[in-house]
Amino acid sequence: MLDQSTICAISTSPGTGALAVVRLSGSDAIAIAGSIFQSPKEGKKLEGQAANTMHFGKIVSNGQVIDEVVVGLFRAPHSFTGEDIVEISCHGSVFIQQKLLEILVGQGARLARPGEFTQRAFLNGKMDLSQAEAVADVIASSNAAAHKLALNQMRGGFSSEIGELRARLLHFTAMVELELDFAEEDVEFADRTELRKLADKVEKLLSKLKDSFQLGNAIKNGIPVAIVGETNVGKSTLLNALLNEDKAIVSEIHGTTRDVIEDVVNIHGTAFRFFDTAGLRETIDHIESLGIERTWHKLSEATVVLLVVDTQNPYPVVKSRIDMIRKRMTEGQQLIIVANKIDAGNPETIGSLEQLVLENNEKRVFMAAREKRNLNELIDLMISAVNTDKISQEDVIVTNARHYENLKNAHEAIVRVLQGLDTGLTGDFLSQDIRECLHYLGNITGEVSTHEVLGHIFKNFCIGK
Repeated sequence: MLDQSTICAISTSPGTGALAVVRLSGSDAIAIAGSIFQSPKEGKKLEGQAANTMHFGKIVSNGQVIDEVVVGLFRAPHSFTGEDIVEISCHGSVFIQQKLLEILVGQGARLARPGEFTQRAFLNGKMDLSQAEAVADVIASSNAAAHKLALNQMRGGFSSEIGELRARLLHFTAMVELELDFAEEDVEFADRTELRKLADKVEKLLSKLKDSFQLGNAIKNGIPVAIVGETNVGKSTLLNALLNEDKAIVSEIHGTTRDVIEDVVNIHGTAFRFFDTAGLRETIDHIESLGIERTWHKLSEATVVLLVVDTQNPYPVVKSRIDMIRKRMTEGQQLIIVANKIDAGNPETIGSLEQLVLENNEKRVFMAAREKRNLNELIDLMISAVNTDKISQEDVIVTNARHYENLKNAHEAIVRVLQGLDTGLTGDFLSQDIRECLHYLGNITGEVSTHEVLGHIFKNFCIGK
């Protein structure tokens, strides 16, 4: 049940700043704030002021002025939490912030738990669970693409897709279960042809949403980019150029990189997570062999693979390495062939690479990584490979692992419904699978949730949100 107490917290970032905001929510929020607020206009009380208004005054405790503040009033139900909310903008002194909290608690408020303001918004029906989770994603977004996806979800883009499906499935499962009450009369309330069409539509949408998680998770945490190739072809030099710092050791000695070096950089609004891997070669060195195993592992996880080849080497050697990596590529991965060291490269090798027939939307770029020549061209190819600029506000892309797990389970259930319709499964079994699908969809938006699930979600929020 919803806690009716009035809560308070600092909603701005911890530490000293120009301003800070202390927020209250609950039925007594305005009364508690009013008990310590003093307006320059004699007789003006917060309790009598209209909603969505701002008021200048002083915070006074035991006759002592604590600070000059601006107070915002938001009345239920037209507020973020659906309750009365007061937001006190004070000076950003840590002492003032803590003193203000201390006074509010003394007047009857209590300190809010992590995410409790957003949790109250969910429990009061101001947003569903997926929107509530998107609030945290908006706050945590570190690049333009992640921000765009989180904002779309917070506005209800994901919820509307799920809500429409649940409503139609609920209708059909009610009709199927109604048939069970008239089993002896052999009547059919749920049109199996229409149910088949709906189940097909649901399966396709759930499959699309489920498959979007790979891109969504990559955008949220950084597009994984594996830099692979033989030893001493310039992988570490390329990483340093992309990061614009000397992150990796560069040496002419073969096998210098023996483990995966990882870093994240924001490029034109998109976060890329780079992995500089151990060079590929035959070796009897046990440690280097372990590094090469990790290279293959990172290659399998990458969305974009930068295969660095040395144009100083003979073309047959370069071509054999390209063919080997091509065999390791899987659907959904983007291969970019980086022909490096063109400043001192073999003209025959460079010419052959220019004539190389690209497969499966592969891309290529000719570079001198040490001088950063054509680095911007490589960056443009990487950005175009993931197409984050083409993501619109209307696109629904899954970024949350909890949502993905529920979508996967819901998809398995609707597939069983389709199989049951093909085999003439009886209504009671069809209804069971439809209800299982509904259950997992409800887990996403919060129609079906447990105290344990809610506690796990909101404990990861910052206090004051």
